[in-house]
Amino acid sequence: MFQALGGRSLQAARLCARRRAVLVEAVRGRKTRSDPIAKSKEGRIKTPPPVDPVEMVVLKERYTEYQLILRALRMDFKEEVLKKKYEAETGSLAEERARKEEEEHRALMDWNREENQRMLQLRLQRVHIEKEEAERKELEAALEREQQQQDFIRMKEEELVHLQEEAKHFITVENLDQRIEEALDNPRNYNFAVDKQGRMIKQTVLK
Repeated sequence: MFQALGGRSLQAARLCARRRAVLVEAVRGRKTRSDPIAKSKEGRIKTPPPVDPVEMVVLKERYTEYQLILRALRMDFKEEVLKKKYEAETGSLAEERARKEEEEHRALMDWNREENQRMLQLRLQRVHIEKEEAERKELEAALEREQQQQDFIRMKEEELVHLQEEAKHFITVENLDQRIEEALDNPRNYNFAVDKQGRMIKQTVLK
């Protein structure tokens, strides 16, 4: 019973206390406002956490974008509300304006359709010109390849004719004895020295 009275008296004291007074209950493990600073925190200097400049720029850009989006939404909603209010107030004028806007929209759509058709014709003409240019380049490339092939064949034919001319002087079984006798009758000495200009300056004597 005394506990109940004590609890009621505490609640009554709280209700009767002045509003400016702050009733703070003691909490275990918490410091009061009048307690001194802890000894482990006496020399501590609070420094703000480091700020990443790149992150700061990104956050600023995102916040700016967020503000722009909200401003646009507010303006859109405001315009819609004002439009409804204006239509409710004007009546027939709103219908006339809507009719004019519809006619203007139809005229703009017709102009847009004509412009699309004109751009389509220009695009088809450009594609046709590009196609003709590509065909011309392909034909020129084919002619160039054919000319290169003919030049290659002509070069190989000349090489073949040259080899046939050189084959006349080859040593065969038929002229082997004759070439041996010619080599013995006309000995050649390849043991010689040359200068920078390719002139023979010294040669040994055959024995």
